[in-house]
Amino acid sequence: MKKLILAIVLLVSGTLLKAQNPIVPPGIYIADPSAHVWNDGKLYVYGSCDTVPYNYCSQKYHVLSTSDLKTWNIHENSFTSVGLNDQVSYSDGYLYAPDAQYKDGKYYLYYCLSGSDKTEGVAFSSSPSGSFVNGIPIQTGGINEIDPCVFVDDDGQAYYIWGQFSAKIAKLKPNMTEIDSSTIHNNLVTEKEHRFHEGGYMVKRDGIYYFVYCGLSLSGYASCISYSTSKSPWGPFKYGGIIINNDHCDPQNWNNHGSLVEFKGQWYVFYHRATHGCKTMRKACLEPIFFNEDGSIDEVEMTTQGASEPLDAHLQMDAARACILQGNVRIELIDSGQEALTEIRNGDVAIYKYLNFAEDIKSVTFRILPGLKKGSIKVNIGSLFKKESAIVPVPGDGDGKTWITVTVPISEVSGVNPVWLTFSTRGEKSYKVDWFEFE
Repeated sequence: MKKLILAIVLLVSGTLLKAQNPIVPPGIYIADPSAHVWNDGKLYVYGSCDTVPYNYCSQKYHVLSTSDLKTWNIHENSFTSVGLNDQVSYSDGYLYAPDAQYKDGKYYLYYCLSGSDKTEGVAFSSSPSGSFVNGIPIQTGGINEIDPCVFVDDDGQAYYIWGQFSAKIAKLKPNMTEIDSSTIHNNLVTEKEHRFHEGGYMVKRDGIYYFVYCGLSLSGYASCISYSTSKSPWGPFKYGGIIINNDHCDPQNWNNHGSLVEFKGQWYVFYHRATHGCKTMRKACLEPIFFNEDGSIDEVEMTTQGASEPLDAHLQMDAARACILQGNVRIELIDSGQEALTEIRNGDVAIYKYLNFAEDIKSVTFRILPGLKKGSIKVNIGSLFKKESAIVPVPGDGDGKTWITVTVPISEVSGVNPVWLTFSTRGEKSYKVDWFEFE
């Protein structure tokens, strides 16, 4: 198993760049993040792995780990269903969203497969990062669906939760590999009553059970991380609301899937964003969340800064770290390890939250791949409705290969602000944007 040290902490002009969203690098697409903190004090994220724009997931899992939310490790191919490290002898199916648990020195990876009547499965490891081996089916009483989640209560009882549109729950036997089919309970939460779509995750805090899941937004899109609460893992659950909505992360965005975890005294919501103008190629992200005195959770917004403080505006900003996109513009892999904003059309917008303009700013520089037609980028700092801080001209007649940098003066700005980029262009064969930097 290869282990890749992820450069979320980057050295830029001698300065350390803090962690930010997404938490995976260009070219890596980890979705459905299920986060856990184990006895070693590190945080681990288990998720599916997208590899193509036309299919959800793939036949492999990677695991992410961190001790500080700044430097992330990728443990590649921690579990696979094909190839040299094939650990699913009975299927070559795609590996959909997983979960993990720990008991008595062993880590359990719970997975589900496409195209099989033995959908649910479990594999084993002595390490939280894998490799996980010897995948075996879990008998689910004939209820074969998707998105397993395993919750262990304070008394040590483990529960298996799975399903789409209607969540099911059952006790796991002490061996952690078999469901007690006599305990299967349907309709734990439903689409009608709780706006439940798929992708469940359960956590307990101050005596309240939180069931977190991909929920329907008010517009009917399955783009939210929503939650319901109960005094028992069996329910009844009461709908609580939306924690985060990933709508407008991509022009074709559809689903979401995530988790809640407490790490070093702070709670976070993990979720994913789509890229490439499709419903897949998703990237794991996180945001800090806050509980009210009654146990309710305030909705939070998607940001670029993620777990860190507002980002230093003087450091180079990868344009693909936009937290909101409006219009046709999307994030796309354009070269190995390089993503950019592409397919830009007139009036499209990209937003970055939040940057700290702690010192005087004199100019802004953009790295651009010009298209056939001229265009411009309007830079608004703080609000889209204020006068722009700069307008960056984009030349035309580009050859589609030669990147250029364009620097323009910028009006005075200070404090912590969002940055709005509004794109102007003629025609569909427009420019691409790699990064920008305030100086």
